[in-house]
Amino acid sequence: MNTDVAQIAWGALQGLASSTVFVLVLFIGFCVIFGFTKTMKTAGGRAKVVKSLDERISHQPMAYLPPSAPRGPADQLKSPELVDRAARK
Repeated sequence: MNTDVAQIAWGALQGLASSTVFVLVLFIGFCVIFGFTKTMKTAGGRAKVVKSLDERISHQPMAYLPPSAPRGPADQLKSPELVDRAARK
């Protein structure tokens, strides 16, 4: 009787592990395959992948700002409160 319980537990563990691995492989494979389509260079709104409505309308690829570009008049990291707080430290 003890071996029957062990066999049932081992079979249940194998079934759970194999179904978990199958679902993970399916999910990760789907995300990888269809995730690559987002990184394709678009043809100015004429490609299957459209990254924005502006790109679709203007037929020009999006021009993204570099990370070092200023983001406008309000810089949250240089707000008066934070500058004053850093000066007091």
